Amino acid sequence: MRATKRAEFGDFQTPPGLAREVVEFLRATGVTADVIVEPTCGQGSFVCAAVAAFPKAKAIYGFDINPAYVRDAEQALRHDGARNVHLECRNFFQVNWKEFFSDKSGRVLVIGNPPWVTNSALGVLGSSNLPEKLNFHGHSGLAAKTGKANFDISEWMLIRLLEALHHRTGCAAVLCKTATARKLLRHAWVNRLSVGHASLHLIDAKTHFQASVDACLLVAHTGVAKFTSIAPVYPGLSFDGRISTFGLLGKELVADVDEYLQLRAIDGVPYYTWRSGVKHDAVGVMEFRKENGHFTNGYQEKCDLETTYLFPLLKSSDIANGRTTSERYVLVTQRKPSDNTIAIKEKAPKTWAYLMARANILDQRRSIIYKKRHRFSVFGVGDYSFAPWKVAVSSMYKNCRFQVVGRQDGKPIILDDTCYFIPCSSEAEATFLCELLNSDICQRFLRSLVFFDAKRPVTIDVLNRIDLKEIAQLLNREFDSCKFLVNAAQFEGGQPLLVFEKNAKYRTKGSSARRVSRRK
Repeated sequence: MRATKRAEFGDFQTPPGLAREVVEFLRATGVTADVIVEPTCGQGSFVCAAVAAFPKAKAIYGFDINPAYVRDAEQALRHDGARNVHLECRNFFQVNWKEFFSDKSGRVLVIGNPPWVTNSALGVLGSSNLPEKLNFHGHSGLAAKTGKANFDISEWMLIRLLEALHHRTGCAAVLCKTATARKLLRHAWVNRLSVGHASLHLIDAKTHFQASVDACLLVAHTGVAKFTSIAPVYPGLSFDGRISTFGLLGKELVADVDEYLQLRAIDGVPYYTWRSGVKHDAVGVMEFRKENGHFTNGYQEKCDLETTYLFPLLKSSDIANGRTTSERYVLVTQRKPSDNTIAIKEKAPKTWAYLMARANILDQRRSIIYKKRHRFSVFGVGDYSFAPWKVAVSSMYKNCRFQVVGRQDGKPIILDDTCYFIPCSSEAEATFLCELLNSDICQRFLRSLVFFDAKRPVTIDVLNRIDLKEIAQLLNREFDSCKFLVNAAQFEGGQPLLVFEKNAKYRTKGSSARRVSRRK
């Protein structure tokens, strides 16, 4: 299969040896099946393995969108002399799975390896191998237009299958990314699907699929009467050596249930608004290095620019590795999203000429966030972006270390959109907050929440769960918290926070009221 087609179908064929290991593990742990279904059977590795492991199964079904793969699976099964096996070329997205399962009697086993590709990746390829476009997670506003609206195709598929198996006694055992497995279970738990006794068993995706991704065998039993919203994680295809137990507490997942329950008092009011850095989606045009007195862009072009709109820049790798001085610069065309960029023409004519000369690149930025906005706009800017001090953390690296970021060359250092930060008015404020966030108790709390195999382990949703006042109290730093937290909303144009009165409320400009109650 050509590389583009392989990508379009998320095509990672399961090695026959791995398929056999999976079904033998299932059989050895007591899984039985009257009906076995592999919805995306590919060349038939799991179908062949299931025939051998479950000889008493009444029927085994294998479907795939690729007719050549169906023929390969048929050929493989002929060698095994398989009976009661039904192979068919079918498009998963055109099958009514509830209807399909409705006339199947007995215990069902859904097994397989659905596509490891996202809807946005398929959209870039112009693929038709997509589900109906819908915001099935129910994200609203900007979240529905950006990263949160992206999802793995396998996630969509598996949700449809679990919904079809709701109240049906059976088991789903599928190979997928660990992040996909967690999202699937969260959906099942939040929507109270009859799914229980779930577990994740890690596999070496590099060895089996030549894919650099964290992957697992997800096993989830359906039709379970007793509801449970936790799942242990194991290092391999066994129930030995449990690594951790993640679960749903409230409506959010936590990475380590036991650790979280010990530290849940820290889960509270954020006080500060966590921000993401500047997003421009044009590194070659908008980012520079200064060499021999000249600014050089990502295309290695020497650029004659005013410094009016140029700011020192730090990226996720800088913050994660403790670098707080910058060797890069970024062109920030606005101080607020509403600023009309035409003002650059008068204030910095060389910069305007530079942008106009590269307008063909900037105008072709694909993200919807630039639509209907001023030409050459950037995203993620506000007064907070230009705060003299910041406390920053990388979203991309497998650590949660926070850094104090200040000014350089008389200008505030700008962070890119792979970083999150709190804006501060003084070095003392930033240092205090950084000490709280890097404290052992806060780091333990974060590790109980964060899934470090995620593309962005640290998210704003996680950061907003950190109650800085609670941490300050636990560290006997309440005096300092009284000094600094009261002004936490200063970069939002809001009034000081009444954080030290019982049942106080505050409102920041453009945001809804938050309730803050002092803990005893």
